[in-house]
Amino acid sequence: MFETRVEENPTSEESRFQVLLEITDLVARAKSLTDAFKDVAPPVLALTGGVLLDFSVHDPYRNCMLTQHWKRNQENGEFEASPVDEAATGWAWKHQEPLTIPDTECEQRFSGCVPALRSHGVRSYTVIPMSTASTRFGAIGLGRDVADFPSGEDVAFLSRIALMGAIALQKERAKRVFEEQQSLLTIGREVSCSLELEKLLPAILSSLRSHARYDRSALALLDEDGRNIRLYGDAQEWEPFVSEGTTVPVEQTLSARAIQTRGVAFFTAEDLSNLQAPLPQAMYTLGIRSVCSVPLIAGNRVWGALNASTVMENAYGPPEAEYLQQVAAQIAMALHSAHAYREIAQLKERLAQEKRYLESEIRSANRSDDIVGDSQALKRVLDYAAIVANTDSTVLITGETGTGKECVARLIHSMSGRKDRNFIKLNCAAIPTGLLESELFGHEKGAFTGAISQKLGRLELADKGTLLLDEIGDIPLELQPKLLRVLQDQEFEHLGGTKTIHVDVRMIASTNRDLVRAVAEKEFRDDLFYRLHVFPLHLPALRDRREDIPVLVRYFVEKCGIRLHKRIDVIPEEAIEAMMQWRWPGNIRELENFIERSVILSEGNRLRPPLAELREVMSWHPSDSDGTLRDKEREHIIDILRRTRGTLSGAGGAAARLGLKRTTLQYKMRRLGISRMDFLP
Repeated sequence: MFETRVEENPTSEESRFQVLLEITDLVARAKSLTDAFKDVAPPVLALTGGVLLDFSVHDPYRNCMLTQHWKRNQENGEFEASPVDEAATGWAWKHQEPLTIPDTECEQRFSGCVPALRSHGVRSYTVIPMSTASTRFGAIGLGRDVADFPSGEDVAFLSRIALMGAIALQKERAKRVFEEQQSLLTIGREVSCSLELEKLLPAILSSLRSHARYDRSALALLDEDGRNIRLYGDAQEWEPFVSEGTTVPVEQTLSARAIQTRGVAFFTAEDLSNLQAPLPQAMYTLGIRSVCSVPLIAGNRVWGALNASTVMENAYGPPEAEYLQQVAAQIAMALHSAHAYREIAQLKERLAQEKRYLESEIRSANRSDDIVGDSQALKRVLDYAAIVANTDSTVLITGETGTGKECVARLIHSMSGRKDRNFIKLNCAAIPTGLLESELFGHEKGAFTGAISQKLGRLELADKGTLLLDEIGDIPLELQPKLLRVLQDQEFEHLGGTKTIHVDVRMIASTNRDLVRAVAEKEFRDDLFYRLHVFPLHLPALRDRREDIPVLVRYFVEKCGIRLHKRIDVIPEEAIEAMMQWRWPGNIRELENFIERSVILSEGNRLRPPLAELREVMSWHPSDSDGTLRDKEREHIIDILRRTRGTLSGAGGAAARLGLKRTTLQYKMRRLGISRMDFLP
């Protein structure tokens, strides 16, 4: 048994107290525990009679103890990393209890540290856990050159030093977390400031390198083909083996593993030295000993990898990887946004070119001579169109579906002083109500879910030109006051915006609805109607200008023949007569479709229209004299709506009772002019 030494000199306790005060001050001021121990070790060794003082920190990634030591003669260094179960400090860390080895010459345990202690002249060795209430960091060890047990005062003294060491490590960890969060904020600000990758990369890499354990950093970005990687970093750091933007095959880079597995890849000094590719070999030659490669993933796509490296061995583990993954997530999202920005810019330019081309095609395809006919009814409309064309007055074009309202609108634009500017069309019935306001007035970024950027409305696109509002009768009531303001003052605001925008737009509206009736039924604002009704043009139905049918037939036969690569020279008279007898409820559009079908079915140079189709339809279609059928249908639908109290859908709804789809019923209600006032009390 070894006798325990007991200190009774009061000056020894005062000395310990003084050393503890100095240690407290050092820990508070030092950047790290290692720096603090440079000054702590000499007085502690002198006071305790020790020859060696060390502290070990647990490495969770490798589950080993990393130990630094200081000797009485000012010598310091590192012990080789030892597995937890092979180190005395590992035992103390694991069990959270002090441990004393009274004589290292007799100790059979801890093969990872006892031989090293003997080589430094240590006979007895005392280890104290280095922990706070919440975290276990490692242990502090004191070695003497005599076989002995430590005194109770020495154990208490070392315990206080161990606690201060744990506090210092807690401080380092908190500082590191703070620095990481600050760097993430910095990178986030840089990412949000620009969508241009060339400006983002230098700032991101600089912020990353400012972190203590990342001596060098680089971005490895995949080319579009996915076969090569383009490296970005500080050229001075990476020379002579890589410069800014160098392209390297994927298989020759350290990033390949992270990219292929979509997971974090760690490389030790041994890994770098064993890899045969030129890049890892060159990095090892330059002194790189640890590399962490993190994939850049955004939009379900791997954009490349973020690589951090250092001259320290075994420097990276899960904590470092977690931080780098947060950085990589921001960078990947920036790359994704920058890529989308480039695609949008390219698409915008392409659409602009297509727009110019299509406008040219429209101008050539919709010449005034495309409005075919010699009837007095048509000539009267064209004369009025020519008169109003050179003014900026609003024109309201009415007429049944297929009568050529858009053609007349284009004719007015082509004869006006605005003919060299845009002709923009907006079909108010074809766009959902929720999107119509955005399409017409435009919106600001963030105005609603999905509004990722500012959008120009049709009004701005038509500035200095002409805007055709097709199917104006279907514009929702809530948008009508805004449209009225444009007609009155030529100004509006974007959806979600506050800036007033002024435009110079010539407005043309068209509809197949009876707006007078819609106004009477409170479905259309009367003040908007009167603003639109400045210069009305009503296009006659084809049945009201039957004398134009032969001319139109010949025109469409020639037009379709060219497009379908067929030559039709003969049009039978009986076919013309049959077509003149038909009412053409779809008007000119229906006639054109019928002629196209006829050309397709014809063989040789003779037109062979499917006249049986017209006769079959005539057999069930009501004649002009049967004008009460519309009224009967309207009354029947109103009666069903009254019985269902206005309920359209559902098992007991009006649509089910009528054997119709809900959308079909709504269409019929609009066509027949049925409003809520007709069936609700």
